[in-house]
Amino acid sequence: MYKLTVNLADFLAQYWQKQPTIIKGGFASFTDPISPEELAGLSMEEEIDSRFVSNLDQNWHAEHGPFTEQKFAELADSHWSLIVQATNHWHAGAAELVEPFKALPQWLLDDLMVSYSVQGGGVGPHIDQYDVFIVQGMGKRHWRVGAKDIGQYKETKRHEALRQIESFDAIIDDVLEPGDVLYIPPGFPHDGYALEPSLSYSVGFRSPKEQELISNFADYVLAHDYGDKHMDKPTLSATEHFGQISADDKQTLTNMLMSALQDESTIKDFLGCMLSQSRHQLNIIEPEDKWSAENVAQHLANGGAIYKVAGLRALLHEEEPTMVYINGEVFKLPEAQTWLARALTDSEVIVDIEPNSHVVPLLTELINKGYWFID
Repeated sequence: MYKLTVNLADFLAQYWQKQPTIIKGGFASFTDPISPEELAGLSMEEEIDSRFVSNLDQNWHAEHGPFTEQKFAELADSHWSLIVQATNHWHAGAAELVEPFKALPQWLLDDLMVSYSVQGGGVGPHIDQYDVFIVQGMGKRHWRVGAKDIGQYKETKRHEALRQIESFDAIIDDVLEPGDVLYIPPGFPHDGYALEPSLSYSVGFRSPKEQELISNFADYVLAHDYGDKHMDKPTLSATEHFGQISADDKQTLTNMLMSALQDESTIKDFLGCMLSQSRHQLNIIEPEDKWSAENVAQHLANGGAIYKVAGLRALLHEEEPTMVYINGEVFKLPEAQTWLARALTDSEVIVDIEPNSHVVPLLTELINKGYWFID
């Protein structure tokens, strides 16, 4: 079990989206949860998002997986990195590294990205628009972080698949060793490269942009057939100006546009559905032989556990703790089952519960959807 050596609440108050910093020994006696060979194995899978970046002699090259064994057999001894996104969705050991950060809202958690780099390997100087905790595993990596200054840094196209900037002056210039943690808020330029074969673990937190909210809300309105009406104006009068939008019509249309945004129930369900969907593919596998409610009840009665699929988002609103949003779906629980809603949203494992008539049908449905599973 991984445990931070700093108080996360105090850390957030001082640094979160304010300034980058390095926590020396952020994880004491750190042990890598995954090996380079296992990471390479994940990058060979079609459903897993992986990248390969090389920069030998400043000749930048990038490509997406899946990769083959031949690819790894032909690699040079230096200046390349293998990157696998959402490793916590596919590797149980790697998923444990997310646990210490669960004091932050789950809907903000993007993924655990793991990078294996040989000497000189990195992705070049760049700027991200999300918060990230970079945990150093095996080996050493040199990091530089610059000041946040929107518009100061010029983008450069060393490769079409890489969004890099030209250069920056460092406010942090240090070497990370196993267990060290580098925190970088959005908008701060940074660049890291391996001094020797090394593993880095990036726990990223990302909120939706305004345009994502607007775009997704429009899709939600269309999918649910909301607002299917035109402007109603029986008082329309003749006008001298054919091409003019009257101030009154503009206000009416604006009111139509804003009406959906003023419906608290619609917004609540939209946000629950949107934020409960992961940006990365999940390892959801529906069981070929569906579970019956009787079998699930017997499993629970025997003290058996039910496990949440890694990375699956299960959320609820603070003011409505019996409405659970799971992977974009809505599940309404009885008032007496608030504790179950909390178990679904806060825990990775459901165990030691009474298999009553309210609990079993919902758990059976979630198991047969592949959201939870019995090992």
